[in-house]
Amino acid sequence: MDLSRPLAPNPYDLLPATGSFTLTSPDITDGTPLAASFTAAGGNISPALNWSGFPEETQSFLINCFDPDAPNPAGYWHWSAVDIPVQVTSLEQGAGESDLGLPGAAFHVRSDGGTFGYEGAAPPPGDHPHRYIFAVHALDTESLDLSSEHSPTKVAFTALFHTLARATLVPTYQQP
Repeated sequence: MDLSRPLAPNPYDLLPATGSFTLTSPDITDGTPLAASFTAAGGNISPALNWSGFPEETQSFLINCFDPDAPNPAGYWHWSAVDIPVQVTSLEQGAGESDLGLPGAAFHVRSDGGTFGYEGAAPPPGDHPHRYIFAVHALDTESLDLSSEHSPTKVAFTALFHTLARATLVPTYQQP
């Protein structure tokens, strides 16, 4: 593995500016390594997330996790939970296991690894630390009018035109 290759940019830095709000977690912190339970080898458990301070006109949320450092041109989508109702301002640890852990009519789309739910960190062994961008997007619509068969890239593209504000947490992970 070529450890000298540059890190990819944060993809949200390349998109049109949006508002921001607060995203916290008892499980993950910006810039610190993920605990084993949030990795593919350690259980694929999604972290608990809590958000506040989003715009009043918010009508729903999109939650996703993206690894921009995956050794391919497109990065790697680990998690996309779509159509989270506006009255929901947190997800418990493990809520990403399946659609049963999501509130209301919210649903998952398939991760890049084929999982309908959260897929934990799993960078190639020996590669540099990867960043895992957990994002909550405050949207101006109750539904993105998509289905679980859409790709996470289609979800992200569709949400781009409805995003009022975004909050992120960016932990890291490196396999020995």
